[in-house]
Amino acid sequence: MTTETAGRRRTVTRATRETDISVSVNLDGGAVAHIATGIGFFDHMLTLLATHGGFDLTVQAKGDLEVDPHHTVEDCGIVLGQALHEALGKRAGINRYGWAYVPMDEALARTVIDLSGRPYCWFQAPVRAKRLGDFDTELCEDFFAAFANHGRFNLHIDLIRGRNSHHIIEAVFKSAARALRMAAAETGRDTIPSTKGRLD
Repeated sequence: MTTETAGRRRTVTRATRETDISVSVNLDGGAVAHIATGIGFFDHMLTLLATHGGFDLTVQAKGDLEVDPHHTVEDCGIVLGQALHEALGKRAGINRYGWAYVPMDEALARTVIDLSGRPYCWFQAPVRAKRLGDFDTELCEDFFAAFANHGRFNLHIDLIRGRNSHHIIEAVFKSAARALRMAAAETGRDTIPSTKGRLD
């Protein structure tokens, strides 16, 4: 279910037998984050996404964590993607493209985004550790794939270098946030940035 409000903000809820998730996005907010997924490390990463993305983000998630974190993390990506897609509307007057290199000590990550209306995710950021706290590190790719697919945008994430798994994933989330911030920024023109006249 989507709740529409004025401006570039949306609230989307999604309930299944595995998860119950509500996500609110305000692309023109003040980078305020209220995150509660039950997965501490993931909460930290989503907070980074909002802080460095420059948008308000509220995520309330209840999932079958007694099974494992997979359903909760992936479904948060789905709902966040849906909320972003709805908040962008027709995508008129946005930069469309965004990119960022972000270092985190020895780690360096690059993200490139095209808010094209077409989903694609390339993720190449291997880590050594299988878990960080209560977070399975392979879920990082699953989250971003779900986010890009349901947000309907091209997402390319590459790890340039890195050793520490925490540093690597943090650099990835920060670079994704900065790239999204650039791509979603308004240009002051009310035109759709495509020779087709639409983004899909």
